[in-house]
Amino acid sequence: MTERKPIVLKPSATPGSKVILDNSSVWRLQIPAGPPGAYRLAQLDDYTTLDRAEFPWQAPCRLSLEARASSSAMIPGTWGFGLWNDPFSFSLGMGGGVRRFPALPNAAWFFFASPPNYLSFQDNLPAQGNLAMTFRSPRWPAIALAAAVPLLPVAAIPAFARLLRRAARRVIQQGSVDFHINLAEWHCYRIDWLPGGASFFIDDACVLETVISPLGRLGLVIWIDNQYAALPPDGRLRYGTLENPESPWIEVRDIQYS
Repeated sequence: MTERKPIVLKPSATPGSKVILDNSSVWRLQIPAGPPGAYRLAQLDDYTTLDRAEFPWQAPCRLSLEARASSSAMIPGTWGFGLWNDPFSFSLGMGGGVRRFPALPNAAWFFFASPPNYLSFQDNLPAQGNLAMTFRSPRWPAIALAAAVPLLPVAAIPAFARLLRRAARRVIQQGSVDFHINLAEWHCYRIDWLPGGASFFIDDACVLETVISPLGRLGLVIWIDNQYAALPPDGRLRYGTLENPESPWIEVRDIQYS
């Protein structure tokens, strides 16, 4: 593994959400309870103010951290941690973030997604639950993808969405596996990202080894939110926000990298 500069994490949160570092060097990311219809997010990342070409991470590298969640049951929405290229640039230039054109996804991360999320283009791979996952996509010119944005409303038509999903399956490679652990307990998660693949470990046990390696430079993200997105085989595209009956949180500590 190559030597790296220290990680500089930038917190961001929607109103009512919190990102707190306590005296024991434990980060807590928490979103408030609330109804559907309002987006709630707490996030740490190291790329908000950078262009994609300046994202800090590239293969070969290793990321490890310890994490736990407020509940052993699935938290409504998504949460997780790992490396990605922020393909949709959710910050949209707010909070000091850089505005970026859309890109196809490249990622290696632990991703926890409640129903009705459906986050797989492949019919034979898990699409929700506790996931170790990689995406590998070609780095097409951003202007070409931006030109396709006006066509996105058509994706609400199931027949077109099915065609879109089949096309994405040919372009976006994916490796993933689901696993079952008590998420309310502390666990050590590790990602080894190499040019020829990626390996995922929980408490030193390998849960996924794949030859599908992300392309380009990636940024570190740790987050919890209440959103969902689904593009299942039936083509019924759905996305939105979920109710949080309670105020969920995740905690992370001992972030290490090389």
